[in-house]
Amino acid sequence: MRVLVIVAAGFSLAGCSSMSSMDIFKTTPPEVTLQLDSVPPGADAVTSVGPGCKTPCEVKVATNESFTVTYTLPKYQPQTLQVTVVAQPGEVVLDPNPAVAELALAAPAKPAKRKRHVARAAKPAPAAAPAPAAPAQDASPFPPVR
Repeated sequence: MRVLVIVAAGFSLAGCSSMSSMDIFKTTPPEVTLQLDSVPPGADAVTSVGPGCKTPCEVKVATNESFTVTYTLPKYQPQTLQVTVVAQPGEVVLDPNPAVAELALAAPAKPAKRKRHVARAAKPAPAAAPAPAAPAQDASPFPPVR
């Protein structure tokens, strides 16, 4: 009877601990090495589960769920690849492994159109038509006609 009381007390204390009985059955996912590469090399590769590096490189990931890898490199468009975790008997495999991104050049930024300010000469005001000249009476060498 004493043994039953001690066992019952042990089970009741186990329920008060900070770790639930379900945590005992959870296992940490195994770490798997993922090779990361890019064309061109030198891209920053960051996984959605945490680790990242500059390509070509390797990271260790501990996950039992699929995740993404995002590659960034100046002057290139960013690219994100999906990596699937495949559980096989006795091991975990990542697909694809190595994860290789072929980065495309980003379109060059178009320069902002600048308005050209051309100094234009002001249009001259139309000149007044000259008044018809009155015949000069004394300027003629001929006598006036009457």
